[in-house]
Amino acid sequence: MDSFNRGAETPLSSFWHRLSVLAGAILLTACGSHSSLPPFTASGYVADDGVVRIWRKDDASGGVHLFTAFSPWYSGETSTGEYRWQGKRLTFVEQHIFGKTPQQVKIRFDDRGELSFMQREVKGQKQQMSDDSIALLRYRAEQVRQISDALRIGRVMLRQGRWQPDGSVINCEGQRFTPSLDSAALARIRHRQANSSLAVSVAWLEAPEGAQLLLVANEDYCRWQPDPKKF
Repeated sequence: MDSFNRGAETPLSSFWHRLSVLAGAILLTACGSHSSLPPFTASGYVADDGVVRIWRKDDASGGVHLFTAFSPWYSGETSTGEYRWQGKRLTFVEQHIFGKTPQQVKIRFDDRGELSFMQREVKGQKQQMSDDSIALLRYRAEQVRQISDALRIGRVMLRQGRWQPDGSVINCEGQRFTPSLDSAALARIRHRQANSSLAVSVAWLEAPEGAQLLLVANEDYCRWQPDPKKF
């Protein structure tokens, strides 16, 4: 799940570029089980400079709603994205970049796929967007959808919560369970916990092929997780 290229034009397009090239390994996971999945799922992947977590809700009418959170490894800015489709038709994109130069973009498309609303703010100041920038956002949104489709079919599921002294995790819903992580990942968590006065947050992926640790930090990862009933 590793290799996503990093891009260039602006911090916003850089966020999109992290999603531009999906490694073949993720696509291979899509050959897994096709049995029914719950309407609300969470997944994620490792990018070159951080981790992207994806929450998804599918409804009976063919609607798909995605929310993504990018967490940088060491430096960079946290960013989020929200996307909606009706069937295969993209209807909504919203992005936020947090940091010294906060940015926000919100775009809506009508039933014909034409732009019906556009708003971009940089440090609270509204700015125009070019047709090329809007086309790039639409293209990147479709890549996010393709990645999410592959991860969902491959049953690559995100787990996260607060680490406990007995080696268990209390997840964002308050349930306690023990992660199936290897000894190196567990050692990394314990080392971080030993240097923290509070319970650290952990996030990892589980799939039929095994488990992979994504993040360990003092921040609360559950703050980004949508409420399935309201999402």
